[in-house]
Amino acid sequence: MGRKKIGTTWTSFVKSIASFNGDLASMTAPPFILSKASLVEFSAYWTEHPKLFVAPAKESDPEKRALAVLKWFLSTLKQQYSSRNEKLGSEKKPLNPFLGELFLGHWDDPEAGKTELISEQVSHHPPVTAYSIINEKHGVKLQGYNGQKASFASMTINVKQVGLARLHIDAYDEDYLITLPTLHIEGLVYGTPYVELEKSTIIQSSSGYFAKIEYTGKGWVSGKKNCFNATLQKVGSKDILYTISGQWTDSFTVKKGKTEVDSFSHKNNPTTPLTLKPIEEQDPLESRRAWAKVAVAIDKGDYEEIGMEKSKIENAQRELRKKEKEEGKTWERRYFSSVEKDSATGKLLDLAAKYSVSLGVPAVTLDDPSKTNGIWLFDEKKYEGVKSGTREEELKAAVEKVEAATAHAVSTTDQQIPLVDQP
Repeated sequence: MGRKKIGTTWTSFVKSIASFNGDLASMTAPPFILSKASLVEFSAYWTEHPKLFVAPAKESDPEKRALAVLKWFLSTLKQQYSSRNEKLGSEKKPLNPFLGELFLGHWDDPEAGKTELISEQVSHHPPVTAYSIINEKHGVKLQGYNGQKASFASMTINVKQVGLARLHIDAYDEDYLITLPTLHIEGLVYGTPYVELEKSTIIQSSSGYFAKIEYTGKGWVSGKKNCFNATLQKVGSKDILYTISGQWTDSFTVKKGKTEVDSFSHKNNPTTPLTLKPIEEQDPLESRRAWAKVAVAIDKGDYEEIGMEKSKIENAQRELRKKEKEEGKTWERRYFSSVEKDSATGKLLDLAAKYSVSLGVPAVTLDDPSKTNGIWLFDEKKYEGVKSGTREEELKAAVEKVEAATAHAVSTTDQQIPLVDQP
């Protein structure tokens, strides 16, 4: 009975999107494609192979470091864009994080040591998640921010990612600028949505190495989806040092000239689980705790309860923003700060701009800060304040404000779920 109901609902949904024309933010999806995971959790996909994350710090040669960074980045793509499809059977719509939502955890690895994850929703309109991933033992740090702009055409959801990531290696005072791929979601008509990457991205190092990754989907020639080709070169030279090709969901090979020098297979490299505190010990603003009742309702398939519990959180957030506006205040981010310019990122962008065009890569430019409410950087001072306890009263007051607003928020039974977040 349940299957028939879901099948009928999916058929109705497909019919509605087939004739859809307009702003995707006004398009609603059936509740059964809703994921229990919030988008703020997606930052964890960067480091599910901690050994590869810290591997560049062990290379004294800058060329090999650049190659190690490229290999690590390519190894993250399956986790970022396909792991949910494999685990859940199809791509699900993540929960839209509320402003101030957190996702905190760490990975423990015998070789890499402890790697800490800090992810925070720093903007709600437009939606932006900022993250910092830190491995003190090896002096490797990743920080970045990410938002999405979605559109719909020809039965496909197209997503342009805004933002960027920057990897830093302490031992060599070296930075790597990483751009984010454009993607689209296929398989809607069959009820099995999955992500395909497209176009190209780059990795630019401060030591002068440039990587270009080109993505291709399933074609008549290859017959395979999720394919890519990557090259690594020295800025100012047309010589290709290394090529890497394969499927980002399966395996790839690294070649120097025609000689294979390395390879990677997801089958032979299991991911390291992220360690989280038990829900009852988490901060009330941490994602799993904040959305716990919604997750339970999704597990039960109780769409009315999903709508009610979800609306409590969302209506509370609307009231908080309204009150802040009336009082001339803004929500204080816990770990990140917004800036107009970042010199480290600017230098890497300038270096990439000089080289990318000659290789047929679109000029790399920073997205208009208005699309992300600024350039978001990890704030060491704020972080130390959290760790030392000097910000305890401030953080406690913020949590109490959210809890009080949620407790008094009006809930509705509206089961309509937007495909993308709405203002």
